[in-house]
Amino acid sequence: MYLRNVEVAGKYVHVRIAGVTIDGIGADLRPGPADDVVDGGGGALLPGLHDHHLHLLAMAAARASVPVGPPQVSQPAQFGAALREAHRRQPPGEWIRAIGYHESVAGDLDRRTLDAVVADRPVRVQHRSGAMWVVNSAAATAVGLDPSHDGRLFRMDGWLRDRVPSDGRLDLGAVARQLAGYGITGVTDATPFEDAGGFGLLAGAGLPLDVVVTGGPALAAASVPEPLGRGPVKIVVPDHEPMPFDDLTGAIQTAHRADRPVAVHCVTRVSLALLVAAFDQTGTRLGDRVEHGAVVPPDLAQRLAESGVTVVTQPSFVRERGDQYLDEVDADDRRWLYPCRSLLAAGVPVGGSSDAPFANADPWPAIATAANRRTAAGRVLGQEETVSAERALALYLSAPEQPGGPSRRLAVGGPADLCLLDRPLADALAEPSADHVVMTIRAGQVTHQ
Repeated sequence: MYLRNVEVAGKYVHVRIAGVTIDGIGADLRPGPADDVVDGGGGALLPGLHDHHLHLLAMAAARASVPVGPPQVSQPAQFGAALREAHRRQPPGEWIRAIGYHESVAGDLDRRTLDAVVADRPVRVQHRSGAMWVVNSAAATAVGLDPSHDGRLFRMDGWLRDRVPSDGRLDLGAVARQLAGYGITGVTDATPFEDAGGFGLLAGAGLPLDVVVTGGPALAAASVPEPLGRGPVKIVVPDHEPMPFDDLTGAIQTAHRADRPVAVHCVTRVSLALLVAAFDQTGTRLGDRVEHGAVVPPDLAQRLAESGVTVVTQPSFVRERGDQYLDEVDADDRRWLYPCRSLLAAGVPVGGSSDAPFANADPWPAIATAANRRTAAGRVLGQEETVSAERALALYLSAPEQPGGPSRRLAVGGPADLCLLDRPLADALAEPSADHVVMTIRAGQVTHQ
């Protein structure tokens, strides 16, 4: 393939691809006799973007799920109506899987409140944080819960998945095509799998993506099937209760003994302080990272910088949940929500991600949000945390094994993982949008056009 008249690092050149690598870059480069010629029209040619934290199986499941939270559902009556409509549409006995629930819309859910909406079939509803499922009585009976159980299941994804019949609707190929449409050529799946079955599903899907997997501490020493890459070990510090300190340090040490870094889920100030104290005891290794870093005040940012730990953040949460944060989060924490500029200033590497399906998988609105910090309603959350759009794009250009590291560059002999835009980079970043992505190439093959 020969890409004619593309902007690479501010210069207009031609690029030739041979096999899975870049074979040539230059203003005088000519196509070979068998090359397919693509006219780039002066558009920017970038390395393919990498989402450093999402959940592929959950994204596939979300495509077959009922949305019951913002923005689609914003009032209590809409919550009930969405579930009843799914009950009307779906065949008798089939499970209803609903996602995005939040207390601000539907109040506190348990099995009894769900029974009042739909009682005649199994229903499971996921909190938008991904940390909790709520099941109705029919579902509780089907999975063998005690009759006295309230139906609220915290951090029990694997347990529930093993007990819910598969309906065969997981379309990972559709997820990969969606991501390719955004210019994404690689992802890090941050699911804390408890067994290797999740790895097998992803490896066997034949996805046109470079996929790095994590898995939980139980899989720290496990091998990863090709073509998957082996990433850090995922450790979850629960949002709703403190994690025993010895459990946290033990999980970190288990990963480090297996010669792997850790990726630790932290979304509260308390959980981050606990993690920093744990690192003081265990020490850190290259590649250790904080997932989310939802609240990082300056003192903890400095501690992270001193220990060399990376933060993998999600700018989209500012846009999608910022109005609720402004209304409900304590003022002492609000100032340090999903920081970016202050982390970079402190010397903390920062990588970009979506946490999809718990936020929009499209990185381009996230890039815009990192630059303007605007919520869905147009309010500003953390003006002092803005970065340039170019710097925001760089959050998605670092190598999978080094989120927050140097941006990957196009080079002869380098991988042909590319994203072609319809205009020069400066113009595209003036109004970031996936609409500017006209072609995505992964390992020399077109995955979106």
